[in-house]
Amino acid sequence: MDSEFETNVSAENRFLQTLKSGYSLPPLSPVAARLIELASEDACSVHELAALIEQDPSLTVSLLKLANSAFFGSLQPVGTLPQAILRIGLNQLRIMALSLSLREAFPMEKQALFDYEGFWRISLYRALFGRAISQHVKTCSPEEAFVAALILEVGVLMVRMLLMNGSGNESSCPWFPLEQCLLWEKNHYGIDHRTIGGIALRYWKFPENIIACQKVYGEEANSAGNALAKVCELARRWAEGLFLDSQDWDSFFLDGRQLFGFDKEVVTDMVVRVFEQVEQISKALRMTVDRERDLLALMEKANRALGKLSERISNPLLQRPFPSFETLAREGALPGEVSRTLQAVAHEITNPLVAVAGFAKRLSKVVAPSSDGAKYIEVILQESKRLEEALLKMTGGVNDSGSGGGGTPECT
Repeated sequence: MDSEFETNVSAENRFLQTLKSGYSLPPLSPVAARLIELASEDACSVHELAALIEQDPSLTVSLLKLANSAFFGSLQPVGTLPQAILRIGLNQLRIMALSLSLREAFPMEKQALFDYEGFWRISLYRALFGRAISQHVKTCSPEEAFVAALILEVGVLMVRMLLMNGSGNESSCPWFPLEQCLLWEKNHYGIDHRTIGGIALRYWKFPENIIACQKVYGEEANSAGNALAKVCELARRWAEGLFLDSQDWDSFFLDGRQLFGFDKEVVTDMVVRVFEQVEQISKALRMTVDRERDLLALMEKANRALGKLSERISNPLLQRPFPSFETLAREGALPGEVSRTLQAVAHEITNPLVAVAGFAKRLSKVVAPSSDGAKYIEVILQESKRLEEALLKMTGGVNDSGSGGGGTPECT
């Protein structure tokens, strides 16, 4: 353990030496740097902050768009910077301005050796998931969770800028899933991007509780006692789940239940809310997001989940009529055995079936009626109904709660 600690310290020292030898981190804009100082002063007025922000037209436009976006959920638009500052709040203004400035310090477009556009797209979904989760659990500030999740993997950009540049490794390093990326970096450089991210965020004077999120992931994030890091961990898993083909549909619900005990309705609500907001927020942050494409990718995961359920229902081993409660009772079976036999099958198949159907119903309110997404949703709902009817026939009309009849519940 001591040798491992010494290796980590040595790698961190080498990185710091790299910075001191002339390789500098991207600077924040002068306005953002001054804004950090002013926003933390008790005597600072809203008009002083507005006068400073107006010196950066790009930041001015972004903050006005952000204040009027679905992010703050107000129906009344604001037209002036003082109004926008009051709506955003001084503390959140500081970290929002930091994030906007930091985002602009790196490329945004897709390049030959790295997909910066894809990096920021997954970062934005992660940020919105973080905000939605924190609004539900109420253990940390939603806006702080947004920022912490947005920049959670910002060290990836530093690795490419400071360690990989010209090394020939740019195209061979995975940048997600996280565990695979960290292992690759440690093997090649003796340091990973989460460690580098923590150093960089401290250099940029980010709050310590946001910096602390860089230190934990996986099971450690779940047990570290850091509420913000735990929120960021689930947000990371969900964002990766959107873009990793290997990630199953069920992972959204399994991860939500494992980290916070969320039921499927809560998970559905948060995922749909993110898709409701992502286009407007992406415009405020000047990021490129194709919501329709991302929705279709998620619908494809749901469709694959239905395919797996269909295979289970049509499996020859299951092609037999399941006895009803009355039949088993006549044969002398104990009531407990009857219940367990019938509910085991219903539970294993009905739960994921209800989750997919409920999600599709909720999502139908988000997409345009004439879009490809709406057509896909209709196909999924029809297939869900068909599978539900097949399942009810097989189980003698017994649903997941052990009573006759049923039907896929409405998910509102």
